[in-house]
Amino acid sequence: MNILNTILPFVLAYLLGSMPTAVWIGKGFHNIDVREHGSGNAGATNVIRVLGWKTGIPVLLIDIAKGWLATMLPLFFYLAEPDSTMLINLQIMTGITAIVGHIFPVLAGFRGGKGVATVFGVLLALQPLLTICCFGVFLIVLLITGIVSVSSMAAGLAFPILLFSLFGTPSPVYKIFSILVAIALLITHRKNIGRLLRGEESKLIKLGKKK
Repeated sequence: MNILNTILPFVLAYLLGSMPTAVWIGKGFHNIDVREHGSGNAGATNVIRVLGWKTGIPVLLIDIAKGWLATMLPLFFYLAEPDSTMLINLQIMTGITAIVGHIFPVLAGFRGGKGVATVFGVLLALQPLLTICCFGVFLIVLLITGIVSVSSMAAGLAFPILLFSLFGTPSPVYKIFSILVAIALLITHRKNIGRLLRGEESKLIKLGKKK
């Protein structure tokens, strides 16, 4: 493989991740920068909180698609043999690049989101069944607590646990990646953890309560 063919997927992955969906849709359809409202985060959860579900769901789906597409780039560019450990490793690397782009987007002044939806897209491309299991953990915790941040962190922690205990992988890089994802989600949610400890974290879903 030539150098350009190797570097280009990573450049595209970062640019995909850097697409500030929440910012663009918020400004384009509502003339609002969501980073100046709610939690100040440029992610789907804050868009839903500030602008509603009809605006937030497209943001969520596009952010997932960014991670999926970025992770598929090594396959599209034929950087390694299909189903090989090398291909998995390269996919993880382009996926990480997209996640970094989402958190630090060059197209939005390096002020992005927490990367949860983009991580979900990366995992969906790598191992769909494992991703569905993690999503199940997310939904269960969300229905119990109503808090997205807690649900996201629970799903992130479930990722390496499920990978090591039930699914497995021939790639040591994938195993390390799973642990890093869990740690990174805790780090990016540190403000949420602070609000949780103070009892100030807002609920996205309030079961049993009428508005």
